[in-house]
Amino acid sequence: MHAALPHRIPADSARVGDFHKDDARGKLIIALDVSSAAAAHKIVTAVGDSALTYKVGMQLYTAEGPRVVRDLVASGRRVFLDLKYHDIPTTVAAAVHEAARLGVSMLTVHAVGGNKMLHAAVDAARANNPALLVLGVTVLTSLDQNELEKVGFQGTVSDEVLRLSAMALDNGCKGIVTSARETAAVRAELGHNFAIVTPGVRPAGSGHGDQVRVATPAEAIAAGASHIVVGRPITEAADPAAEARAILAQISS
Repeated sequence: MHAALPHRIPADSARVGDFHKDDARGKLIIALDVSSAAAAHKIVTAVGDSALTYKVGMQLYTAEGPRVVRDLVASGRRVFLDLKYHDIPTTVAAAVHEAARLGVSMLTVHAVGGNKMLHAAVDAARANNPALLVLGVTVLTSLDQNELEKVGFQGTVSDEVLRLSAMALDNGCKGIVTSARETAAVRAELGHNFAIVTPGVRPAGSGHGDQVRVATPAEAIAAGASHIVVGRPITEAADPAAEARAILAQISS
């Protein structure tokens, strides 16, 4: 993202931490799952003001490093840094410290990292940016019951999502990441005063790719998601802005 991004988002637009804002754009996160800053820049420019928040994951971050995050933040966009930190507490705390310095609005840590790691991540976020949302990743949307058992989990997918969600929230995380299939159960069990970010969201008729537990935008929001992550249906569309607006309409419905 070596050229300045246009269309700076107004300062009074919906913030990612405002879980119940009326502006549907605050609930949509567009995944920049591309391998270059130039490709990311093209997507962000094409989407324009139809979105506020962009996910920078392992692919783009590995290819381009922190500069791509800095450029997005400087343009007024919100950044969801989805690197799924999972390491010893000291290492994760140091990484969260650096992410906070970059100005990201949301980031992910694996809830299976345990209490000490989660607590260290939350403490680092609070010390550097109290508004930063630390999200505990529960069970990846690419895993089904069979795959979950192969990696050693004994309970059902829903059981594990609930257990890991409770652990993340008990240690101060401001939200969790899970599929729409488990969202209603999490809300019923743990309440509404935290964010639920739902990946694996596909408009009706879209291919699932490598996702297993998927839902439409309307289904995810109805289940209780505060934010949904959409990638290829928008980024590979002939008109990304129009596709983003169509998804916003589904969110609002």
